[in-house]
Amino acid sequence: MNALNRFADPIYCIARFIFGLNFASHGGQLLFGMFGGMPGSDKPILQLCGWICLIGGFLIAFGLVTRLAAFISSGTMAVAYFMVHAPHSFFPIANKGELAVYYSWFFLFEFFYGAGHWSIDAMLKGRARSPSAPST
Repeated sequence: MNALNRFADPIYCIARFIFGLNFASHGGQLLFGMFGGMPGSDKPILQLCGWICLIGGFLIAFGLVTRLAAFISSGTMAVAYFMVHAPHSFFPIANKGELAVYYSWFFLFEFFYGAGHWSIDAMLKGRARSPSAPST
């Protein structure tokens, strides 16, 4: 099993990228009616959710300020679950809230785990730690 551990971070980063882009596509649906989604809503809470999905999804996908974006996105999906899905039934399988639950828990995990090695955060952190060249 230890031989597979070397693939954990690359696979996690690929999952982060896929989840982030899918999350951003939900924002595109809510705001602009893209991908066969509903056209833009007049409700401010749906517009806010759409912007969080769109911007947060791209930030998560590319790994920029990932922990903050993941924390806000996780909370947004938890609120979406309890406001939209839970009133119909508490169980996600019965109220069609599985996707909100998946996003909420994945983003919460990502908040604690961080962006991973394949991210803009890691590149910026690496640059900040790299020693400066000696002046001649």
